[in-house]
Amino acid sequence: MRQIFLDTETTGLSADNGDRLVEIGLIEMVDRRLTGDNRHWYLNPERSSHPDALRVHGLTDEFLADKPKFADIVQELLDYVADAELVIHNASFDLGFLDAELARLDHPPLASRCAGVVDSLQMARELYPGQRASLDALCKRLEVDNSSRTLHGALLDAGLLAEVYIRMTRGQDSLVIDAGDDAPGTLAVAAIDLTQFDLPVLRASDAECQAHEAVLADLDKATGDKTLWRRIEPRQDAETVA
Repeated sequence: MRQIFLDTETTGLSADNGDRLVEIGLIEMVDRRLTGDNRHWYLNPERSSHPDALRVHGLTDEFLADKPKFADIVQELLDYVADAELVIHNASFDLGFLDAELARLDHPPLASRCAGVVDSLQMARELYPGQRASLDALCKRLEVDNSSRTLHGALLDAGLLAEVYIRMTRGQDSLVIDAGDDAPGTLAVAAIDLTQFDLPVLRASDAECQAHEAVLADLDKATGDKTLWRRIEPRQDAETVA
C-alpha cells in the first residue's frame, strides 16, 4: 500500500478569501516503510503572508520571490500522488488550499486523483477522546522527537506526521517504525519469546536492604504505620529461589 503524508504552509487561514500556498511537503511510505522518495516545494504565492502566518512558518516575501508558482509544479504533484492514499492532519484545511489552487488551473479536486484521504486529526480524536490532538501534542504523547520544530515547515511536519501515524496504527507486537534495510528510519523489532532465556535473580545486598528498611520506616512515620508493603506475605517461590 502506497501512502503519502502531506502538509502545507499558507499565507493565511482562508483559501476562500485568496490566501495561497507557500510550501508543500510530501513523504512517501510503501507497505509502512519510508522510501525516501519525497517531494518538497517552496512556492511564490504572488501575495504577502499575513503577519500571524509569517510568525508560524517564517517564509518571507523576499525568500519566496524567486520560487516556482503552483502552476509550475502542479503536474509533478498530481503525478506523484496519483493512486496513493493521502494522510493529512486536519485534511479539510490543506485540501481546501490545494483544491483552490487546482481550480484556478481548471483541475479537479486533489482527492479525485488519489486512492483516498485519511484525516489523522480525526483519527487522533477518536483514539484519545477529550485530549489535545495537535501534531505537537501527539508527538509528546507518542514520544516522537519534534525538538527541531522551532517553526512550522511542510516537509518536517509531514515527516513527523508519518512517525505519529505509524505509532497510532501499529500493533502491540511492534516496538518501532518498520523501515527496510535500505529505507531511512528505524528497523522493526520482532516479538521475542522470553521463556527461552534463563533469567538470573539478582538479590539485594545488605546495604540495599538497610536502605529499603529506612524508606519503609519513613513511610510508616508519614502514614501512621499504614505501609501496605509490610502486610504482604512473601511468596513461597520467592523465598526459595536460589
